[in-house]
Amino acid sequence: RRQRQMCIRDRNKMIKAILFDIDGTLLDFLQAEKNAIKKVFAKFELGEFSDDKVQKYSEINLKHWEMLERGEIGKSEVMHLRFVEFLKFLGRDTSLADEINEFYESSVPSTTAYIENADEICADLATKYDLYCVTNGALKVQTERLKKSGLDKLFKGIFISDEIGFEKPSLKFFEPVLKAANCKKSEIMIIGDSLTSDMKGGNGVGIKCCYYNPCRIPNTTEIKTDYEIASLSEIYNVCLLYTSPSPRDAHESR
Repeated sequence: RRQRQMCIRDRNKMIKAILFDIDGTLLDFLQAEKNAIKKVFAKFELGEFSDDKVQKYSEINLKHWEMLERGEIGKSEVMHLRFVEFLKFLGRDTSLADEINEFYESSVPSTTAYIENADEICADLATKYDLYCVTNGALKVQTERLKKSGLDKLFKGIFISDEIGFEKPSLKFFEPVLKAANCKKSEIMIIGDSLTSDMKGGNGVGIKCCYYNPCRIPNTTEIKTDYEIASLSEIYNVCLLYTSPSPRDAHESR
C-alpha cells in the first residue's frame, strides 16, 4: 500500500514537456544583434560604430517588441518603427528604415552564439523530456538561426509567432503548443528570460514557469514564477523536484 501511494505521488509530480524560449535563453541574441548592427553601419555608412549605439538600438528594439506583446502595434510596425526611431537618433534619413531592416534581418542568423552550454543541456534534456521551441520572431530569421545552431533537431515541435499569427504571451500562441504537447498542463514547464512574454504567457495558460534571470533582476511585477534560475545548469535542480524514472516512457505509454 505504501509503495502504491509513492507511485501515485511520483506520477503526479512529473514533467513531460519543456517549452524553451530561444533568444536570451538558449541563443545569445545580443551578440547576434551587435554583429548585425555593425554590418548595417558599414553597408549604409551610418558613421562610427560603437557599443553605445548598439545599446541604444537594443533599447529601442526591446521597447517596440514589448509594445507588440501588449498588442499596441503589429509585427510589421515593430520592424519599421524601430529603425525609424534609431535613424532619428543617429540623425540619418528615416526613409532607409525598411531597407535597413531587411538587411539587418538577413544578417542576424549569421551569428550563432549559445547562452552558456545550452546546446549540451538541450541535447541531454531531449533524451528525457519532450522539448518544444516557443519564440516570438520573424519566421525566416528564427528558422535559419535554429538550423544553424543545430537546436532544431532537438525539438519535438517548433512554434514561431510569425507562423502562428499570435505572439507570446497571447493564449492564442500557446493553443497549438499545448495541443502538440498532448499532456496535462501540470506536466508542462516553460523556461524563458522574459517576464512579460514567457512567464506571463505561462501564467495565462496555467503551466509551470521557470524564469531564467542571469542578472538576478528583482521581479517587481505581478507576474508569478514557480522557479527562478541564474544559470541554465540549474534546470536540472528544478527537474529533480519532479521525480520520475523515465518521463518520456511515461508519456509514450499513455
